Amino acid sequence: MRVAMMTREYPPEIYGGAGVHVTELVAQLTRLCTVDVHCMGAPREGAQVHGPDPALASANPALGVLSAELRMAAAASGVDVVHSHTWYAGLAGHLAGQLHGVPHVLTAHSLEPRRPWKAEQLGGGYRVSSWSESNAVRYADAIVAVSSGMRSDLLDAYPFVDPDRVHVVRNGIDTEVWFPEEDPWSSEALGRLGVDPDRPLAVFVGRITRQKGLGHLIAAAHRFDPDIQLVLCAGAPDTPDIGVETARAVEELRAGRGGVHWVREMLPTASVRQILSAATTFVCPSVYEPLGIVNLEAMACETAVVASDVGGIPEVVDDGTTGRLVHYNEYEPEAYQDALAAAVNAVCADRTGAAAMGRAGRKRAIAEFSWAEIARQTLGVYEAAVEEYRGR
Repeated sequence: MRVAMMTREYPPEIYGGAGVHVTELVAQLTRLCTVDVHCMGAPREGAQVHGPDPALASANPALGVLSAELRMAAAASGVDVVHSHTWYAGLAGHLAGQLHGVPHVLTAHSLEPRRPWKAEQLGGGYRVSSWSESNAVRYADAIVAVSSGMRSDLLDAYPFVDPDRVHVVRNGIDTEVWFPEEDPWSSEALGRLGVDPDRPLAVFVGRITRQKGLGHLIAAAHRFDPDIQLVLCAGAPDTPDIGVETARAVEELRAGRGGVHWVREMLPTASVRQILSAATTFVCPSVYEPLGIVNLEAMACETAVVASDVGGIPEVVDDGTTGRLVHYNEYEPEAYQDALAAAVNAVCADRTGAAAMGRAGRKRAIAEFSWAEIARQTLGVYEAAVEEYRGR
């Protein structure tokens, strides 16, 4: 079988969970079938790169994406199935399927109707991205949801979808890349920050976007026990405004307490692994999260997780065993922030218990989130889609 993999992100340009998913999936799928990767961005080995129409350089970025997708669709000939990821590639997958007479499989990593704050970043382009996603979902021959929570969300947001077309294949984790460092406190990353190894440490890793709930975490940190240190590995703001807003919030937090460290640059995997391994707890305050690979990364590093109970997170974090879940209610933000602070305080106050949660988390990551198994399940979706398509 030959697969055309359609994605915006591909190494070395990875900035989100969808990019991690595609990277790991392709690495495993190439052992089972032939994969042609079509992506956007800078030229690189191992993929066909498609750029936007130069004539659209000054237009809304969403239009540039659509123009690149036309080129992706044209190039995807000679395959048995097309597989697209996110709205950035959904139109390419749909058109490629129509153009070349093959089934289109779509993986839903997130849903535009569940991310209205994207209008801040894209303006009118958000309406374009919403249309593109809806169109791809409507006509896809098969849809992969990365969690049961995402499947429910998708069927709610797009009630025209036949539930039989939606298959749950969860995200995974490479536990040979993400593992507990034996001596994380000797790392350059932590040494540069000046973090105290004798005090509990809470860590956040993620982009500065409404989705990740960083503002809630910073607000909650005002209520952290004074002994708790906080490392924020947070960069790439969606908009200049949210970047300024976050900087102001961090400065206000620092004015009221010590031990707040902000890493704005994107760190290499080894440095993030060292920071996670040193953490007493990893905090995921997301307000929307189809699954949350970052929680798996923390768990694989034997770190207890405190996370909101949204989307697919409860399918990853076993409440009371691998961490603590905190109920998120968008209409009661202060109650959520209070509960988030209380959960972090409780986990950090019991460092023996936190370590036990971390060990349980790694066991769970190894047992239930293997990329090799995810690739086998994905290939099964391909085979069923091709068989049904050819039988029409």
